[in-house]
Amino acid sequence: MKKVMTGNEAIARGAYEAGVKFASAYPGTPSTEILENIANYKEIMSEWAPNEKVAIEAVIGASIAGARSLASMKHVGVNVAADPLFTFAYTGVTGGMVLITADEPGMHSSQNEQDNRNYAKFARIALMEPANSQEAKDMLVEAFDISEKYDTPVLFRITTRVSHSKSLVELGERINKEVIPYEKKFNKYVAIPAIGRQLRHTVEDRMNKLAEFTEQTKLNYFVDNKKKDLVIASGMSYEFAWEALGDSVDYIKLGFTNPLPKNLLAKHAEGRERIYVIEENDPYIEDFCKTLGIKVFGKDLFPYTGEMTPDVIKKYVLSTNMESFEVEADKVVNRPPTFCSGCPHRGFFYQLGRRKNAVVSGDIGCYSLAVGEPYNSMDWLICMGASLSSGHGAQKIFDLDQDNKKRVVSILGDSTFFHTGINSLINTVYNKGNTINVILDNRITGMTGQQDNPGSGYNLNGEVTEVMDIKKIVEAIGVKHVRKINPNNLEEVKETLDWAFGLDEVSVIITDWPCVLKKKYMDKDLESYENVFRTKNMVLQDKCVGCKACLRTGCPSLVFNKDLKKVSIDSASCVGCDVCLQVCPFDAIVKEA
Repeated sequence: MKKVMTGNEAIARGAYEAGVKFASAYPGTPSTEILENIANYKEIMSEWAPNEKVAIEAVIGASIAGARSLASMKHVGVNVAADPLFTFAYTGVTGGMVLITADEPGMHSSQNEQDNRNYAKFARIALMEPANSQEAKDMLVEAFDISEKYDTPVLFRITTRVSHSKSLVELGERINKEVIPYEKKFNKYVAIPAIGRQLRHTVEDRMNKLAEFTEQTKLNYFVDNKKKDLVIASGMSYEFAWEALGDSVDYIKLGFTNPLPKNLLAKHAEGRERIYVIEENDPYIEDFCKTLGIKVFGKDLFPYTGEMTPDVIKKYVLSTNMESFEVEADKVVNRPPTFCSGCPHRGFFYQLGRRKNAVVSGDIGCYSLAVGEPYNSMDWLICMGASLSSGHGAQKIFDLDQDNKKRVVSILGDSTFFHTGINSLINTVYNKGNTINVILDNRITGMTGQQDNPGSGYNLNGEVTEVMDIKKIVEAIGVKHVRKINPNNLEEVKETLDWAFGLDEVSVIITDWPCVLKKKYMDKDLESYENVFRTKNMVLQDKCVGCKACLRTGCPSLVFNKDLKKVSIDSASCVGCDVCLQVCPFDAIVKEA
């Protein structure tokens, strides 16, 4: 049977067919849908983890216990997971173990553009790169065989276009892979220095065996179009190159990329007029070719950043541009991303943005949108969980100047708090900080698409589970000044900020209101919220004077008519959060009857 699938869906299918027993992940674009789809296969135990380090550690445990296991995450998540990954690279596996890294050339929804192929080389583990959905499924099945045969974790690198583009996939049957009976192997798995020194030689021996494998595997192959020019590419870059250049060049298509096949490359590089290495981000393949003495055109020709899409390849190889529609820039309305109508973050940032002495330490989540108009309420954003700890360090420096009245407000969401924010808050309390720390609890992992987290009360499979009470956790850490507020109540937000700014000790404000998109638990989890998502507002046109005060709340349901010089509310999107109603100085906004 064949089915059209995204790369992420195909990977989930590959996990099923490979006989995977356990999978764990933390959601992050473009990897999120992998675990969501794996959860549809009841033969696989699937879990959302609080962060990527915890996810891979759970998967490592499953592997040691004898089962095939899988972890998935976006590229920056591997940074969080690197500590256990590097040690597991030494110990090797029992049941096959694959780590999927979803890299994002072009940074469509990421804070940086790192090339995680370097992790495979750094950790000395096998690396595979599919180019389409069919390869994503088939190669994942093979990845588990490679993992077990060569006693190695496998880094499985995909990119945004592989994750989210669709193509036809031929489905197979599930391998009945039994759990390998557990045996105590302390000389393999107890990572103390004496054992680590022995395992270091084992790792090198494994890489030598993989160097032989990479020359023989069908994952790396030559495409002979009888041409003088050669393109070397892996992953989606191969698909892009084929679309741009077709059969006008020969190709070396690389699917197994650590170690790289030096004999295959050297053999087919001989006698070429031009050799192009087309790859996204780092010159990973290019640098290897140069060590072999192969002269190639790489990052000296192609851009060092962004995607190597067909238009880019044609521009730099053929000096031609692909046909495209011309757009008159002055007629395109600039539409920056904004909070949803009824988003609980808007009321809070509306009030925070009015504080002139606030320095805002931001974090990863929907609330990063507060950096722009009309809030202008974010001074920096580093990585998940960094808001509390970086804010603490900044406040320590600001406090050196007795005349400096700056107060750091560190902000993160509920899922990010569980991810790595708890550790950061512990650091702040332990080191006697005095920052204002805000946890925006919207009861879900909003930015990546409504995934459950330890504060939502449900696990990945929709089962009711313990709710991690953020207020109790914060108090257990040692924070004495804690308040939970409704962020849509502007007077309550203002009074609470006054309270926090008046303290000289660490404080925590928890905004408690559900994400406006959190519909699936409407009748259960949300019943305690009075009138949530059930009311709408309207503008009394005879009272509206067009002052635009309500527009400063940033709500996309508010529409200003330039001809009438009045505001109206789009009833289809309004959810009656009442933030605009509280802001209007002329009482022109009321509840719909």
